[in-house]
Amino acid sequence: MRHVGSSVVARCSSLTAIALLGALVTVTADGPRFYSDDPIAREPESQDASAVQPTDIGLFYELSYNLFVTAKHEPSRTRAGNVNTIDEVPDSSWFTNRIGVAPLSAAQIARGPAFGPPPAPERWVVLREKTEGANPGFTARDANGETWFVAFDPPSYPEGATGAVVVASKLFWALGYNQVEMFISTVDLKNVTFDPKATKLRPSGERTPFTRADLNEILEPVARKADGTYRVAAGRLLTGKVLGAFRYDGTRSDDPNDIVPHQHRRELRALRVFGAWTNLTDLKAGNTLDVLVTENGRSVVKHVLQDVGSTFGMANRQHEWDLGWEYFYDPPPSRRRLLSFGFALSPWQTTPYTDYPSIGHFEGERFDPRSWKPQTPVAAYMELREDDAFWAARRVMAFTDDLIGAAVHAGQFSDPAAERHLATVLAKRRDAIGRSYLSSINPIVDPHLDADGHLTFTNAAVEAGSDLPTAYHATWFRFDNGTGATQPLGTSQSATTSLPPPQMALPASAGSFLQIDIAVDSSRYASWRQPVHAFFRRDGGVWKLVGLERLPAEQTPPSPRSVPGQP
Repeated sequence: MRHVGSSVVARCSSLTAIALLGALVTVTADGPRFYSDDPIAREPESQDASAVQPTDIGLFYELSYNLFVTAKHEPSRTRAGNVNTIDEVPDSSWFTNRIGVAPLSAAQIARGPAFGPPPAPERWVVLREKTEGANPGFTARDANGETWFVAFDPPSYPEGATGAVVVASKLFWALGYNQVEMFISTVDLKNVTFDPKATKLRPSGERTPFTRADLNEILEPVARKADGTYRVAAGRLLTGKVLGAFRYDGTRSDDPNDIVPHQHRRELRALRVFGAWTNLTDLKAGNTLDVLVTENGRSVVKHVLQDVGSTFGMANRQHEWDLGWEYFYDPPPSRRRLLSFGFALSPWQTTPYTDYPSIGHFEGERFDPRSWKPQTPVAAYMELREDDAFWAARRVMAFTDDLIGAAVHAGQFSDPAAERHLATVLAKRRDAIGRSYLSSINPIVDPHLDADGHLTFTNAAVEAGSDLPTAYHATWFRFDNGTGATQPLGTSQSATTSLPPPQMALPASAGSFLQIDIAVDSSRYASWRQPVHAFFRRDGGVWKLVGLERLPAEQTPPSPRSVPGQP
């Protein structure tokens, strides 16, 4: 039996599927530390999940539990359980590596998760009322026969809700999350009809035919354009069987591929960083969706971050002043205001905002990513480690000003000043995230060893504008992949990110392994002296990076439940 150390690992073979995941295996007599397929690029989701059943997560229960229980949670300091051997997150039904891994153009960012055509608003056939979210809306078919979820803006903030959800969907798609295809579109009442089977749920619990009066009731509290039409955000119907929301902790017990507790999935922990950047304050299960889909002839559960509209200072159709500063109920500031009869001001009460009706209260001058808070915490948010935040910050920093501008422009804001403001604030918050998280631990990334043994790498913090280090040091070892034993080969150092090999000759035979510990001298950042451990394997006359350890595992993660059919 293979034992795992700092993360959960499982393997695939041609005969038996393996359940994944993650990185550095504790070396035992049962097997080597690195296998021939390391680093894994995609989680093997090899089990059929067709038996998964829909579930419902109570909103009130979740909010209460997170505010009064999760908020007091002490982080386990467990290393993320779904990282591969080079400390990266493999692609999966949860996440797809995009920005920061592959080049993305402004056109790709602007298109985002849209793989089909936009809505055809020449005809809307109403099917039923909108059942989720605070924004009024309905479900309808367009002139092309496609089904859309249509949501409107409040009259006090025209373009606010629709712009936020469309722009945010582009950003979160680029970051790697499964997103609903969102478009800005138009509803003209002259083009609206009703499906004969369209119904609406009444207060009595009965469903009766959807009428023109019901539509008028929906439209009464929404923004209307001067020409009498309505600007809307239209989300394309997801394919597959809807299973309900996913939780930010635990696993889905009936999904045999769901083996890593959600609070230990790095991409969910990273929402603390990505959420801070965009001010995605409404982190809750109700804004997620699991869908059963068929891939390669097998049923798997696809996990969708489906509603990212509570961003940029907008939440529940309102521009709320304390978004990103406090939880819904936050004892310390609440007590301070109570005991001072309201005279003790919180930071959000003294922060100068530039007001635009189409943009919420969103600023970048006083923004601190480490003190940012959603409306309610979730377990994955609480479990964020410095290596998780570093991973997330690199992706945020990969957004150039042009890429940010392309995403913001997709919101189709009528006021160019509002569009510029949103893009500027996102850029300022991006830079604050880079300053905060890229310099907090050893920032060496992308180590490369050429055939002659010359080592090169990148300092992510210096790229983001941090102070230059004094020197780089590398300690070289021959590494035994079967026993974990090391044999010193020497040291090298340089003032640049290019280091020569040690004087002792490096192994040249196929299958040889090297361990190189890379440390950084910096007068400002003492944490940079803790080395990054890079592992290389000799393959076909070249050295391949097969392992990278940035921070040690402070605690063994919870063991995953067994996967049916696995040894």
